Amino acid sequence: MSDLLRLATAGSVDDGKSTLVGRLLYDTKSVLADQIDAVTRASVDKGLSTPDLSLLVDGLRAEREQGITIDVAYRYFATPRRSFVLADTPGHVQYTRNTVSGASTAQLVILLVDARKGVISQTRKHAAVLALLGVPRLVLAVNKIDLVEDPAQVFADISAEFRSLTGSLGWDDADVHAIPVSALHGDNVAVASENTPYYDGPTLIEHLESVPVDEDKDSQGSIGLRFPVQYVIRPRTAEFPDYRGYAGQVAAGSVVPGDEVVILPSGTRTTVDRIDTADGELDVAHAGRSVTLVLADDVDVSRGDTIAAPTNAPEPIAEFDATVCWLAEKPLRPGARLLLKHGTRTTQAIVGALVERLDEQELTSEQSPETLELNEIGKISVRVAEPIVADDYTVNRHTGSFLLIDPAGGNTLAAGLVGDAIAAVELGERV
Repeated sequence: MSDLLRLATAGSVDDGKSTLVGRLLYDTKSVLADQIDAVTRASVDKGLSTPDLSLLVDGLRAEREQGITIDVAYRYFATPRRSFVLADTPGHVQYTRNTVSGASTAQLVILLVDARKGVISQTRKHAAVLALLGVPRLVLAVNKIDLVEDPAQVFADISAEFRSLTGSLGWDDADVHAIPVSALHGDNVAVASENTPYYDGPTLIEHLESVPVDEDKDSQGSIGLRFPVQYVIRPRTAEFPDYRGYAGQVAAGSVVPGDEVVILPSGTRTTVDRIDTADGELDVAHAGRSVTLVLADDVDVSRGDTIAAPTNAPEPIAEFDATVCWLAEKPLRPGARLLLKHGTRTTQAIVGALVERLDEQELTSEQSPETLELNEIGKISVRVAEPIVADDYTVNRHTGSFLLIDPAGGNTLAAGLVGDAIAAVELGERV
């Protein structure tokens, strides 16, 4: 049975990302014949001699017209060794919020650079964002390697510069792999290329098939059960007159009937009587499984509460520091009154101090900035009206992330991480 790898793509505009994703789908035979025929016809209409594989993935009309990726799209493909879920994210700087969304659950990210341009400012921004999100592994795909005069030297120079950058951002060399590719011609994507004798490593697909898929800390049970309650089920029918179950998804750890649990933020303790699903009862539910928990006692549990293991249970917090990527045109200022959505709980929040702002280009930090502008990353302090049950993001992605929302229009204003994610970055200077 093949396992699953969740990955994402990132890169700058016109680096060939859509073509590479199209090539991955094409080479793994993950597209239908009529789709290939449609792409071939469209490519002929554009005067091309070979199919434009980017048309397989740039599905929106605006994307096709502009030749760019705008929205996050999830692609599914498989090889005999592994299945893949790929989040295809935009390259334009104004769509950094989409990159944050697509990469937030990725176990590996393919970061593309154009061999003719090398590591540019958008590459550095994406690397910084991926570091803050805690993405464990990177693949540097040096694309369009066939278009440079001295590909061996160009590949060596770009790889060295990128490894210096990722080393400063906290990655070990073993977790970063560079591959020279030509997405247009398929060099080193699925088949090893004779045009790159200076590279003797795996193809991109071979690397994706063989890279270790680390179990998340939450699935290993390192912090114990975390179960945010999404819905209280009370049918009150003749068949189930007294049924009371709590539906949600296991965000961390696992749960079995008989386990002692604590309801947060109230602190009430009880035990799990059984685990229900649409297909019947379960003996155990691990992280990622959506289930309904039935408790032994009739305790007060509402949507937004968290059912947790008593050992290492997090203390509900009303004030905390967080790292945010600001996603709105209107800048963030101290004192802003917003809504904070954490898991299944939404509460009013006030932004206190803007502690520091990260310069992802120079890997420096400015202390006490006056504002955070669109796509800027910074550390802030937050106070919420109702305590939230959160872990530090470095401990658990699911329970350590949140959104800041405009209370008037409902638009998402920021993606937030509980704790000081910037501290993991080796900053050269704080001013």
